[in-house]
Amino acid sequence: MSTPAPDRSAATAAVPGVFVLIWATGFVAARFVSPHADAVTFVALRVACVAVVLALLSAALGARWPKGGRAWADAGMAGILMQGLYVIGVFWSVQHGLPAGIAALVGSLQPLLTAVLAGPVLGERVSSRRWAGIGLGFVGAALVLAPKVGASDPSGIPPVALAACFGAMVAMTAGTLWQKSRGGAADLLTNATVQFVGAAALAIPVALLVGTGRFDASPPAWFGLAWSVLVNSVAGILLLLVLIRRGAVAGVASLLFLVPPVSALMAYGLFGEALVPVQLAGMALAAAGVALASRG
Repeated sequence: MSTPAPDRSAATAAVPGVFVLIWATGFVAARFVSPHADAVTFVALRVACVAVVLALLSAALGARWPKGGRAWADAGMAGILMQGLYVIGVFWSVQHGLPAGIAALVGSLQPLLTAVLAGPVLGERVSSRRWAGIGLGFVGAALVLAPKVGASDPSGIPPVALAACFGAMVAMTAGTLWQKSRGGAADLLTNATVQFVGAAALAIPVALLVGTGRFDASPPAWFGLAWSVLVNSVAGILLLLVLIRRGAVAGVASLLFLVPPVSALMAYGLFGEALVPVQLAGMALAAAGVALASRG
């Protein structure tokens, strides 16, 4: 009697949702480790560890490395922007009082800024539907941010931390455009490895110059580092490889709009970070705008 084959369709359908959950926990991890490690020091440890793990994986799988110094430099620059400046900005802003859900919302505006710049930078036509989504998304973000910017209560949004997070989002946008224009044919795994090498080349000197070196080596600090390296980064990249191979990337794109509310829900359960009703409405509006601008 033969054993029934496992149902792979259900597992395949679940992969995009798992990927989004992993992405959402990245913002919560920034909040989780903030009492135990300096933000810049933690990011330097994270990107260096990810670079080593991905290099070992690339070697074990025989992945194709970039050819020529220009390809390595392009991947390294994308990593400085996307994995270095962006992650440092997010972790620093959360450590300095920005709620994790708000950080996730600001990060989710990156496709809107990319859409705005796609015309002048990449020569892409921006349709009226995309402009409508851009406007809707930024109006929603304003509804989330306006009631709490500079407020003195615990749920307030520190302006400096918010500015740092916006700067991080701009760096991510620049890295996305750079990668789109120069690294489209690269192997995802080895390209990601070189990106994290570039990020480490930035984060380590920055940590030595301006970081405090604080990492208290407590169980929460080690857990946060292990989660950030093995789950947020390595598992996320491997899941993305699976999705690309199965042609399911569109499923991730549609679900990424859920990252800010998922992060906000996690932050509420873990840290008591709460949003007022107008902020929840604004978050839904921003997600709709990003979905509209990114469709297709």
